[in-house]
Amino acid sequence: MNKRIRNRVGKLLLAALTVASLIGCGDQRVLEKLGFSQVSSYDLKDNNMLEVAVSMPKAEPQARTQREVLSAIAVSSKEARSKLAKQTNLLLVSGQLRNTLYSMALARNGLEQHMDTLVRDPSISPRIKISIVNGNAKQMLEKEYKQHPITGKYIDGILEKEATGRSIPQTSLYSFMRDLYDDGIDPVAPVLRDAGEHINIDGVGLFREDRYITMIRARDGLIFSFLKESFKRGEISIHLTGEENERNTITLSSLTSRKKVKVGHDASGLPTLHIQIQFSGTVLEYTGKGSLSEAGNRKRVEQQIAKQLTARGQKLIDFMQKNRVDSLGMGISVRNRMSYAAWQKLNWMETYPSIQATCGFTAVISNTGKAE
Repeated sequence: MNKRIRNRVGKLLLAALTVASLIGCGDQRVLEKLGFSQVSSYDLKDNNMLEVAVSMPKAEPQARTQREVLSAIAVSSKEARSKLAKQTNLLLVSGQLRNTLYSMALARNGLEQHMDTLVRDPSISPRIKISIVNGNAKQMLEKEYKQHPITGKYIDGILEKEATGRSIPQTSLYSFMRDLYDDGIDPVAPVLRDAGEHINIDGVGLFREDRYITMIRARDGLIFSFLKESFKRGEISIHLTGEENERNTITLSSLTSRKKVKVGHDASGLPTLHIQIQFSGTVLEYTGKGSLSEAGNRKRVEQQIAKQLTARGQKLIDFMQKNRVDSLGMGISVRNRMSYAAWQKLNWMETYPSIQATCGFTAVISNTGKAE
């Protein structure tokens, strides 16, 4: 009896092992036979056709270049992907995709349908970076920059560094789609530009729903970050007008910013909104007269900084209202202070350009540096 049981158990184990080995053979992917798409680009062509390009690293040690760029023109991104797959002996996979570049011309027509493919693909991370190219996205991806042989890695490094310094927003697939489907805010994305031997940050692209509308220049990127959210880290240089119209410069680092929003109503019942930013920083450079260790001089400089940043911030708010883009999410602040029925009745996108929206800055020099 025991022998019969042992034989039966042995047969069951053998069958289980056989099934397991067959399952393991179902989706074998040999590393050398895979083409890892790390960066993709999308451009608008004639007759509303779409040009898609992907950059893949090469595993061949004898290859002259470290990457391969494939491109195809099609009606949709899925059709383009099928054409791309026929251009290589590798199996194209998207699990290593890090950045997606969209030309400004394509972004003006709307990006939702082109991002839909990325959202539906379970192998693509929602954290991939979204960027707009002021020019041809494929040409930027194909170009070999002398000091940066792997263009995709170069772009990724620029976006990571500038987002850490708060000069641009770090826009991911997730954050873009989240803001797109939120009726109280519009999406934003960094704008890149080919500058010959290197790539520049051109500014912050502002969208109305999924369509690119306009751009905030790179020099005002940090001001935009102040208005958009509280943060730590960053560096800013400010030109101040001293006595006898003397031009002085102060540079602050280790910024710590806190944003508060006050929502009210005017005489007609429309919402009013005031953004108050208080920030502190450490002095890296100061070319003005007088020592910042003296309370009177320090207070005077803090007031000059606050006055200038308030003026620059107000210009950005007026600019966004004029272009009917709620990139700061003012609608979220207003919506959170009223009922859902009242919010729907308000018709925010029609009301937003005409509301009274203001800002104010308070600057604090927390450390005057080693020289003081």
